Amino acid sequence: MNELTVKRRVVIPMRAGEVMAEFISFDGDESGKEHIGIGFTGTSASKNDIPLVRLHSECLTGDVFGSGRCDCGEQLDEAIDKINAEGGYILYLRQEGRGIGLYAKLEAYALQDQGYDTYEANEMLHLPDDGRDFGIAAKMLKSLGVNQVRLLTNNPDKAEQLKENGIDVVELLPTKVHVNQHNRQYLETKAKRKQHTLDLDGEGFE
Repeated sequence: MNELTVKRRVVIPMRAGEVMAEFISFDGDESGKEHIGIGFTGTSASKNDIPLVRLHSECLTGDVFGSGRCDCGEQLDEAIDKINAEGGYILYLRQEGRGIGLYAKLEAYALQDQGYDTYEANEMLHLPDDGRDFGIAAKMLKSLGVNQVRLLTNNPDKAEQLKENGIDVVELLPTKVHVNQHNRQYLETKAKRKQHTLDLDGEGFE
């Protein structure tokens, strides 16, 4: 994969102008997926010289429509709040359904309704349980002049892939546990199958 360069930077007011963020496009990604960087300068006294970064995979159902079957929308909102305060980037990666696409994700949901977990459903569809490539995020960071990050995630694979691609992950900060009656099994499966750092013991429904 080619190295990336910044194509365009555009400041966009978010949340009715309460948050100002710089949306960044890139040249050089041959996948054509149009990944986006979202930069925040930081507003609080706790700003750190090393940027806080969230690698967020696109989730139309959760990010836009507030689906209760995952925790993606809540994680995105949390990332905006934290990174707007401390300074850093959200890398919004166009890797819907852990890389399988929206239609396939809906097929997997239908299998989950029959009792299969999220990874078993993907396997039944002959799809990878997680087909995401976080190496592209490392290239995005390097094009922004970022070689060290504080990473906001519960997913150890994100940190490992960044390290493998030359990014120094100096700190891991877990997100909150956003659990409800519809996504508890989904979260338990991520913790069990992929070692996500989610402490669900004693967590009630939101």
